[in-house]
Amino acid sequence: MGSIGNSDVSSFKLPKIKFTKLFINGEFVDAVSGNTFETIDPRTGEVITRVAEGGKEDIDLAVKAARDAFDKGAWPRMSGFERGRIMMKYADLIDENIEELAALDAIDAGKLFSWGKALDIPQCSQLLRYYAGAADKIHGETLKMSRDLQAYTLREPIGVVGHIIPWNFPSMMFFMKVSPSLAAGCTMIVKPAEQTPLSALFYAHLAKQAGIPDGVINVVTGFGPKAGAALSSHMDVDKISFTGSTDVGRLVMQAAAQSNLKVVSLELGGKSPVIIFDDADVDMAADLALLGIVYNKGEICVAGSRVYVQEGIYDKFVQKVAEKAKAWVVGDPFDPLSQQGPQVDKNQFEKILSYIEHGKREGATLLTGGKACGEKGYYIEPTIFTDAKEDMLIVKDEIFGPVMSLMKFNRNCDEQFKHGKHSVEINPCRCHLGQLLLRIR
Repeated sequence: MGSIGNSDVSSFKLPKIKFTKLFINGEFVDAVSGNTFETIDPRTGEVITRVAEGGKEDIDLAVKAARDAFDKGAWPRMSGFERGRIMMKYADLIDENIEELAALDAIDAGKLFSWGKALDIPQCSQLLRYYAGAADKIHGETLKMSRDLQAYTLREPIGVVGHIIPWNFPSMMFFMKVSPSLAAGCTMIVKPAEQTPLSALFYAHLAKQAGIPDGVINVVTGFGPKAGAALSSHMDVDKISFTGSTDVGRLVMQAAAQSNLKVVSLELGGKSPVIIFDDADVDMAADLALLGIVYNKGEICVAGSRVYVQEGIYDKFVQKVAEKAKAWVVGDPFDPLSQQGPQVDKNQFEKILSYIEHGKREGATLLTGGKACGEKGYYIEPTIFTDAKEDMLIVKDEIFGPVMSLMKFNRNCDEQFKHGKHSVEINPCRCHLGQLLLRIR
């Protein structure tokens, strides 16, 4: 059941850690305090290296560098074509370093090395190329006025932007935020998650190699309550973009409002349902539902953690999904046979296990999984509960791990779906169609 893979990964050469300092104004520098913190390999629980711990003083320096680069530097004043050309070179450099980058996310975040090479890192360069192509297509409008006046709209970069990125997709989230900011002509400070700082520092190095001017991209590693809070409340930051938990999102919005009322973009947590009807292909439905919760170890905001199955196929579905979960291979991210790596860190590992215990205590039936696996590291078996109820914590809370709650609904519920009566309570499942992620028919 969810066994650790047995392939020999000892021959894989782990990447040398090249960058551990803050990246401010085009240079790698120590934190003003001189403090560092450990970044941990979730495969083993051992320390990979120590990284500079940025705080308020470092955020101040990074914001000043970004402000000078925006107010006086070349980047916002370049043509969109020229910015796009440099971004294309940046993308090429990512492709040239794909193995090293995928390996950094494997040892820092527990992400599968093979998936990193095939999906995450290529999508980073694709994002850059997409926005590079958009950089010279930022247009305003000319407006016909009712009086003898001329009117037009002009789209301009907003200024200095702060990006706070999460640990579950450290590379992709870096470029989901950085790429459009670069295309628009903004300058920025990136605060990566303290659990996964290594790839962000490598991307800063590649940005300089690509020819992005000093001060345009600054990377300050550190903790949310210090570095993240300083960035969110800084009076000289024009916009903040945060992806992470709902609780921290509230703090970011509050800090932005109480400082200079900066613009805020938030991408927060979720608890997405999957709804499977009687006429679904049961085997395909089981594959999709399982992938929806074990992909990236369940550390994904759109994980299909609540699965509603119509009563006519419920028993068959339960049997199929249990078989597939038991065959799912949990193991070292560098093992090509592994389908799931370790959770990102000890805190997340223990949080997931505590939710599993909550599910047992509240009366849900543990169908499969439910335990840690392996003698070291933060590996958890794919876990499925049946007989789950709407008021259970495992159904209500975002667990952010490989834990599925299975529930049955009847024909009356299907009739409500067909007639579009989304606002009524539906016994026994209250399916919340407004949050629907996937409907399998």
